[in-house]
Amino acid sequence: MKPVLAVMYREYLIRRTSLMWMFFDVIVPLLYLLLFGVAFDRAFGTSFIIDGMPVRYNDFFLAGVLAMTCFGNAVNQTYGFFVDRDNGIFFEHLTYPLTRGQLLFGKILFQGIMTIAQTITTLTAAELILEVHIQIVMIPLIFLAVVIGTAGWFFSLSNVAFLIRRNDTFNLVINASYFILMFMSSLFYPIDQVPVWLRVPSLANPLTWHANILRYLTIGTGSSMEIALQSLLFLGFLFISFKIAVHTIQRSA
Repeated sequence: MKPVLAVMYREYLIRRTSLMWMFFDVIVPLLYLLLFGVAFDRAFGTSFIIDGMPVRYNDFFLAGVLAMTCFGNAVNQTYGFFVDRDNGIFFEHLTYPLTRGQLLFGKILFQGIMTIAQTITTLTAAELILEVHIQIVMIPLIFLAVVIGTAGWFFSLSNVAFLIRRNDTFNLVINASYFILMFMSSLFYPIDQVPVWLRVPSLANPLTWHANILRYLTIGTGSSMEIALQSLLFLGFLFISFKIAVHTIQRSA
């Protein structure tokens, strides 16, 4: 456990050198919620009908904001591999008495703590400012879901970082992938209200699974059977991504 804690402490020291960056990390999800949520809520009102009940857009969009936050956190943490590679510390890490899995695990544990801080800020604003009726009893599960979501995307994107050597290529691939994944998902609108040609790839999108899980936990929409299936699918995505990331980082040494 000491190697994992050492990796977490290093991540903390890096973030502490720029408190403004840490503040920016925590506040960005709140800006997403307030800017996009308020604007679209005014436009759509209660036009979404989910499970036979009208749903305000702010209520619906909250889960999308949390899912986007997890993806963004994973991107930021993954980009650190390029910084470490450029200054040589990445390859030095590989000589330390810790496994590749412990290195990855320490990084995602620290980022998971940051994600929970972001989630607390976002849920508080949603409840107090936007009057979103959050299922308070589900908050521990919401915290677990955002940490697992961040981990799944971090391990997946780490494979891209280990295989790509140039920063500009990495940014191009990540931004293009995020654009496609974001709009082929349930972040902004219910899947059952989109054309069939878009619905099929959306249902196979891990971002959709994660957003639907968070929506079920925050406001209680969705079928429990479907959410259980999507939870298993995302856990499978997490496990496979982790195994591949450990294998890829060994080959990148």
